[in-house]
Amino acid sequence: MFSSTRCAFLSNSGLGGCSSLCDAQRKRSTRFRVVSMTPSSSRSGDRNGSVVMETPLKELKKESTVADVDNNPISAGGPQDVYGEDRATEDHFVTPWSVSVASGYTLLRDPHFNKGLAFTENERDAHYLRGLLPPSVIPQETQVKKMIQHVRQYQVPLQKYMAMMDLQERNERLFYKLLIDHVEELLPVVYTPTVGEACQKYGSIFMRPQGLYISLKEKGKIREVLRNWPEKNIQVIVVTDGERILGLGDLGCQGMGIPVGKLSLYTALGGVRPSACLPITIDVGTNNEKLLNDELYIGLKQRRATGQEYAELMHEFMTAVKQTYGEKVLIQFEDFANHNAFDLLEKYRSTHLVFNDDIQGTASVVLAGLVAALKLVGGNLADHRFLFLGAGEAGTGIAELIALETSKQTNAPLEEVRKNIWLVDSKGLIVSSRKDSLQHFKKPWAHEHEPVRNLVDAVNKIKPTVLIGTSGQGRTFTKEVIEAMASINERPIILSLSNPTSQSECTAEEAYKWSQGRAIFASGSPFPPVEYEGKVFVPGQANNAYIFPGFGLGLIMSGTIRVHDDLLLAASEALAAQVSQENFDKGLIYPPFTNIRKISAHIAANVAAKAYELGLATRLPQPKDLVKFAESCMYTPSYRSYR
Repeated sequence: MFSSTRCAFLSNSGLGGCSSLCDAQRKRSTRFRVVSMTPSSSRSGDRNGSVVMETPLKELKKESTVADVDNNPISAGGPQDVYGEDRATEDHFVTPWSVSVASGYTLLRDPHFNKGLAFTENERDAHYLRGLLPPSVIPQETQVKKMIQHVRQYQVPLQKYMAMMDLQERNERLFYKLLIDHVEELLPVVYTPTVGEACQKYGSIFMRPQGLYISLKEKGKIREVLRNWPEKNIQVIVVTDGERILGLGDLGCQGMGIPVGKLSLYTALGGVRPSACLPITIDVGTNNEKLLNDELYIGLKQRRATGQEYAELMHEFMTAVKQTYGEKVLIQFEDFANHNAFDLLEKYRSTHLVFNDDIQGTASVVLAGLVAALKLVGGNLADHRFLFLGAGEAGTGIAELIALETSKQTNAPLEEVRKNIWLVDSKGLIVSSRKDSLQHFKKPWAHEHEPVRNLVDAVNKIKPTVLIGTSGQGRTFTKEVIEAMASINERPIILSLSNPTSQSECTAEEAYKWSQGRAIFASGSPFPPVEYEGKVFVPGQANNAYIFPGFGLGLIMSGTIRVHDDLLLAASEALAAQVSQENFDKGLIYPPFTNIRKISAHIAANVAAKAYELGLATRLPQPKDLVKFAESCMYTPSYRSYR
């Protein structure tokens, strides 16, 4: 039984709603144990510790002992929000706790609940913050202004990246508020191209662990390692083994910057709650000699495991994830090398909710750009001919999705529409005479044609209307190549997609200049506007960040259990529909990122609708207005008022 003394103790510890606890206890006797987390040597008056409620949270909810419990099982990003923290407003007070009540110095060091100088006078009294903060009270909007000025003072992008990561470790909500309010400016800082440099130098800038590291040392006990992660309601995992980071190659354990960056965008752009996101790096070694000889390298200093040893580790990981987090956890593969990426996707797509962003996400965003571009050049997909430089994960993934959409539109067999799509790899045009030596994922694109060795000859012979670069090789769209495309087409579509900027097949300036301003251009990494003959061209960005946050939200909010190709097509169609006439007038085939959360909501709704149609959704009944439902599920980073 709770006594009045215990009620007073909880009240003094910063736990609001004590009277409701006592009232509930009068109705039903339940045994509680309250444990002070302060060291035994601490003074009895020390308020910097945490108070842990050891009664299960479900029992608390049943007893209605916490005033701000949200009885709706679906909250921001999908998972159950026991304390209604994500649905609270400034008029709906919450207590800064999930299992423990933070106060004093501990509260200021907790990035999930820290508000810095935004703590009000009452909150400073209630949570023992007097004297631990300067006297000024500053609202979140003012903090955002201060932080964007702080980030802008750095001239080096990597320094801006480090400033943002430092903020994320100090004040999570301010980080996301800043990122959302200045998304176009900060997206290149926390994502491509800067994240590539951050991964290259991860060992030297590494300050505090982010995410979960699973190495060969953990083989046989991966499920135990997953349990070490403090959050239990995980809904999205982004995992990499670091073998093919962007266009930079094998960065081993330092590839962690990619899952961390991707999941930041899941929250900022797609509204998935941060606590539901888990970044993971699988460390099986590295073949990068520079890293193996670097004393600051943070990963295993051994050559990469391959074959059965690698397959067994990955299978244990996939099994452990499903056992720990359930059937509906989304596992997003990032930056695996070709020889593993296709095999992993094929092996687990029928048993897990898996998505490869390099294969499927890139394909979806490029298809959306192409569908939008048709409004500028006319015709439909079947009227165009596509030529790719690069036949790896991205190239073949895009090609297949284009073929699927074309087949859907025309009812033509998939094998027939593939004949309009041609790929060039390091050995030249992929043709049928090379079929015996090709990797399995390239064979569907081996058409009847004489061998062609270089790209400019392939352009002149195939006469494509669309040129797509996924090679990871910078400056391979030469002046001759662009001029050849411009001589064949009035409005050539040129997509230079390789990341980071240094690996882009051509720059925006080169594409516009060499095509006499006639090219419809988009790139993987951002380029600034270009002035040519008195006209300003704004290059588009075929950035996966348009797709995967909304796509993931759509899977989560519908409880989808498997990823079907039609869901990717639904995402592409939703993104293409968001391009306005004003965007087309500027030559853009993608909408601006300033509206990305609205765009993500429409993508999520379209994906969810298709999942319900295909019978893949498990969250029933289906909401009547999926767009509004998606928006209601989105995490918002505004500060909450604490009791």
